[in-house]
Order: sequence, then structure tokens, then C-alpha cells
Amino acid sequence: MAAKIKKGDRVVVLTGKDKGRTGAVLKVLPSENRVVVEGVNMVQRHTRPSQADPQGGIKNKEASLHLSNVAIADANGKATRVGFRTEGDKKVRFAKTTGDVI
Repeated sequence: MAAKIKKGDRVVVLTGKDKGRTGAVLKVLPSENRVVVEGVNMVQRHTRPSQADPQGGIKNKEASLHLSNVAIADANGKATRVGFRTEGDKKVRFAKTTGDVI
């Protein structure tokens, strides 16, 4: 099955502490049905000093979200569902609200 959400897509968070926030998808984890969104669902990671990072300390990073908790943002910035159609011989994704190709 084709992916409805891909790396680089602009998405809106539907539920949770970051509800309503938007961001670009940094990583998609299809086997776990999760995505990592830029600047959303930030967690603190306590890192021990290493040669790569001699300082160590508390670092902020994005944690993954379940796919069901995000939706593609259309041209207006609102959440939309994704549909598929063929244009010529190409299969393309489109926003159900506006009909625009994603």
C-alpha cells in the first residue's frame, strides 16, 4: 500500500499535548506506524559524556508520534485526509478537502 504520509510532508497534530501544532515530518517509521515531526513532542534525553559530545548533559529531541495522531495539512493549514488518483500514468496523493495534489 502506498504511504499516505511521507518525509517532508507538512502535518497537523490531532491529539495530545501538542494538539494543533504543525511541523514537517523528519522521519517515518512504517513498521511501527509512527512518525517524527519537527519541533513536536519534545522530550529530554540525559546523555553521558562521550568523545563525540564531551559535555554530555540534558538534550532536547523529538519523540515519535503514532500515525493516527497526525494528519496532512492542506494549503489552508487545516487537517485533511489523503486520497489517491491517477493522473496520466502516475499515481498521486491529493487532499480530500481541497482536491490539490500533495
